[in-house]
Amino acid sequence: MLLSIDRIPSPVGEIFLVFEGDVLRALDFHDYEMRMRRLLSLHYGAVALQPAAAPKSLRAPLDRYFAGDFRAINKVKTATGGTDFQRQIWSALRDIPAGETMGYGKLAARIGRPNASRAVGAANGANPIAIVVPCHRVIGASSALTGYGGGLPRKAWLLEHENPGMTRQHTLPALAEALLSTVA
Repeated sequence: MLLSIDRIPSPVGEIFLVFEGDVLRALDFHDYEMRMRRLLSLHYGAVALQPAAAPKSLRAPLDRYFAGDFRAINKVKTATGGTDFQRQIWSALRDIPAGETMGYGKLAARIGRPNASRAVGAANGANPIAIVVPCHRVIGASSALTGYGGGLPRKAWLLEHENPGMTRQHTLPALAEALLSTVA
């Protein structure tokens, strides 16, 4: 499969957009390039990435998101591989509004699988489209900021960006606290 890749700056570091036409196939952070390539391979088999400028239909919504228009990313067209269950979770993630969080158990119940919180966590961790498919909005049962593929400091930054003061409602590891103090 031949896909295009663009590298764009963002407030949370350089991000990779992997796309096919105006459809986003993956979004990940520069320091997780190998993981992104591994996920692409798992989802699609052999993948070749050709450098190209991402279309405005992908870049503009991300620019608007980082400028504070959180609904802008809802318009981004996405396509993923994965299992039916994973795609069900990824679709449900897009229904969590910006500025809100949800526990793994509640997300499992929302899709009609109340005993599948661990499977929800695994699907969340396999999400190939960070930010646009907002897995950062899922938190642990104790309201702790847990498990984010881009790192907890980025998760904290994204949640704080969407709802200033939100992360103070949740348990933050010291590293995330330190990061927040630099962007506050």
